[in-house]
Amino acid sequence: MSLNKTALFELHLELGAKMVVFADYQMPISYPTGIIKEHLHTRTYAGFFDISHMGQVSAKGKQFAVELEKLAPSSFLNLQVSRQRYTLLTNDQGGIIDDLIVSHIGDDNWILVVNAACKQQDYRYFEQRISESCLIELLEDQALFALQGPLAATVIQKLLTKGCSAIPFMATAQVAIAEIPCRISRCGYTGEDGYEISVANQYAEKLARILLAQEYVAPVGLGARDSLRLEAGLCLYGHDIDVTTTPVEADLGWVVARKYLPPDGKQPEFPGAQKIIAELQSEPTRRRVGILPLGRMPVREGVELFNQKDELVGNVTSGGYSPCIGSPIAMAYVANDNCNEGTELTALVRDRHVPVKVVSMPFIPHRYFQS
Repeated sequence: MSLNKTALFELHLELGAKMVVFADYQMPISYPTGIIKEHLHTRTYAGFFDISHMGQVSAKGKQFAVELEKLAPSSFLNLQVSRQRYTLLTNDQGGIIDDLIVSHIGDDNWILVVNAACKQQDYRYFEQRISESCLIELLEDQALFALQGPLAATVIQKLLTKGCSAIPFMATAQVAIAEIPCRISRCGYTGEDGYEISVANQYAEKLARILLAQEYVAPVGLGARDSLRLEAGLCLYGHDIDVTTTPVEADLGWVVARKYLPPDGKQPEFPGAQKIIAELQSEPTRRRVGILPLGRMPVREGVELFNQKDELVGNVTSGGYSPCIGSPIAMAYVANDNCNEGTELTALVRDRHVPVKVVSMPFIPHRYFQS
């Protein structure tokens, strides 16, 4: 099977990237400076990420918002133009098919950004579930970048030749950066202020070189992207959320629109609604929590967690080293009666019981732009 390449493939090689296969794409996991320096540079200055492997889906139609509400638990009828919303696609069992960002870019025009590994199945899902009155298109001629970090806005403001740099968090705008037309959204996957930038493939390398030439900007690979999102307590699809986890278990119950909850109690149509709303009103049997190992031993995905009675109470879904904290951190699903902050557990690592404790997330405070 041939592997996909983004429009920046040759640039990554020029920059000395170590390439890996991710979601059938050849992607940079790190550059010569290494993951830890890339991570810390993003937290301090601005990191440039090629995320063109992600799926960008265009949707057009007067009924699209109505029909999307039949697939996801959020409200889209009230989503204003130039705003965006994080949401989930759910199945009949209340499990998560994918998580995505929905942007309302015009009266009847929408852009959805979905996960790389899910984009083909999501596209087919939309084609099957959304009526023919709406036009659904997978945008395969568009690249997607992220510029993340406390100085990302300074860089963008310097380069804007058309558009407004002061867009609020979770908003989007059509702009020109260094006279290149693109769409920017103020959001990201690191917990920092920053932007995601959609640009035509034909302009992708030119724009990337302009951004990388700016003071404070450095290229960052998938390795640091993962450690940054873990510190920020953000889920990775296929690891921390999947078709076996519900939004409430994943601590994502806030995506459910208020109109489906008391006192309004409007009848929802999205798949798995009955189970999800029942869990919101009572409690799920397990929850996603932060885990802090009490030592230097990393606790990685798949590790089992035990309570003080040596009973199996959970499993780690993501784990690694936190460059900012200087120690290992992890996320896990833990039985509801063992998931309170401060609860002491043990993790079975290489036949050893390593002490850990339940902590709140995010591990590093979010620094999203506040307008």
